[in-house]
Amino acid sequence: MEIIRQAAEKIYAEELNALIQTDDQPKPSNWMLSPWAVVQYIIGGKTKDGRIISPKYFGQKSLIEICVASLLSERALLLTGMPGTAKTWLSEHLSAAISGISTLFIQGSSGTHEDSLKYGWNYASLISQGPTREGLIASPVLTAMRNGQIARIEELSRIPTETQDALISILSEKNIMIPELKVIEEARRGFNIIATANDLDKGLYEMSSALKRRFNMVKMPLPESLEDEIKIVQYRVNQLGRQLELPLAEIKQKQLKNLMTLFRELREGKTEDKKDRIRPSKSVLSPATAISILHESRIHAHYFNKNEVQDKTIIQGLIGIMEQEGQEEMNILQEYNEGILKKRSEFKDWYSFIKNK
Repeated sequence: MEIIRQAAEKIYAEELNALIQTDDQPKPSNWMLSPWAVVQYIIGGKTKDGRIISPKYFGQKSLIEICVASLLSERALLLTGMPGTAKTWLSEHLSAAISGISTLFIQGSSGTHEDSLKYGWNYASLISQGPTREGLIASPVLTAMRNGQIARIEELSRIPTETQDALISILSEKNIMIPELKVIEEARRGFNIIATANDLDKGLYEMSSALKRRFNMVKMPLPESLEDEIKIVQYRVNQLGRQLELPLAEIKQKQLKNLMTLFRELREGKTEDKKDRIRPSKSVLSPATAISILHESRIHAHYFNKNEVQDKTIIQGLIGIMEQEGQEEMNILQEYNEGILKKRSEFKDWYSFIKNK
């Protein structure tokens, strides 16, 4: 059976095994790797016997060290930032490197209830036998507590505040009381929670001050420079292409640079040389969005354009993203097109495509 997307611990099993075999540093209880090896797995490099570890995150090593130190302190970790700043990606790889499993996962939404964070019941068993251990359905958090592993909560700020607060006692007492069975499930060493929250969701469901105090918050930054952003996007686009096992066309360096320049300028409301100010876009113009546009453009080229990625296909992907936010976003794009791109020879075709949209 072919799997669309495997978990990080399966995709990078060889790298994790290579690190396990050469990791001679002290390991905390129930950690698969030492803190030093976890950081190396995320940042990339070589093992002591020369095996290559691919980078999972392009950015400051110190930020990854802070995340690992937070989990060592047994305080939960909350990764915040704009969409597309690798919050989910990092939480998955941290869990894979520390616990060997990244699938103890809860997707936060307005429909997430307390039993998603604690436990539920098999109702057929509950009706026929009453509450029993066999009829209890453990949440990913409870499973992680039992095994001394990392549980992940995605989009914490999309979970209603009263449900979020169910985490307070879990993070404070490191246990879950199950009154129906008159037992307390206590966490093993190594248990912790990594949560993510998008800055765009601020004000949706505010975290209580009591819950905030139980998290170490790390803000994930957008890439500092155009060159860094190009490197990140190019690496992930190529990686996705390899997973498809198709001879996909390469994205031209000019196409990549044009798209990321456009993204950065529209996102920041100023040109890269800082000489001109423009109306900033409210669309999610993040590295993750660029990766999606370029990956889809490569697939489109493979099947429909004789394996040549065309500028028009990339631009259509961009326009599709901005159209989702309404006509005002398209007005901003056209103003930027006439005021900035029209003057740039390297954007001649892009200017024409956008103008004639």
